[in-house]
Amino acid sequence: MTKQDALHPLQLRINGENYQLNVPANRTLVDVLRHDIGLTGTKETCSVGVCGACTVLVDGEMIASCITLAVTVFNAEITTIEGLDKDGPLHPVQESFINNGGFQCGACTSGQVLAAKSLLDHNPTPSEIEIKEWMMGNLCRCTGYYQIIESVVKAVASTRHHDNPNA
Repeated sequence: MTKQDALHPLQLRINGENYQLNVPANRTLVDVLRHDIGLTGTKETCSVGVCGACTVLVDGEMIASCITLAVTVFNAEITTIEGLDKDGPLHPVQESFINNGGFQCGACTSGQVLAAKSLLDHNPTPSEIEIKEWMMGNLCRCTGYYQIIESVVKAVASTRHHDNPNA
């Protein structure tokens, strides 16, 4: 047995639930999420961290789960697409993507939605330029980006109205 084959204990909190696993040192977070935990909303398309489809939030920060070794996020709080609407209605970003056609084939959608959520967590009132800059790390081969950006713009407006109905 090589060092890469040896199993390492791993504790994670994913979408509010605790998990304890034993994983090889070279197992990526996307593989743990999809194959070990069964959360298949996170997609893997490039396997080199450039497309954004595998985006998840680790302790509130966006990461590419396809190039992140699972053992490096020991005890982290991880949010996947399944965790956004876990205990209630859809998250405003999810609603906006649905209502504004911010997706087509779905391969990039979970990464796009989590990137948009991360943006709004960091900056609740971004300009359209800030939205475009933030989202440029998430590739889409179907929509041409207009609907994605429009979905985030509308999510900002929806969130602003939700937080302050008199505005």
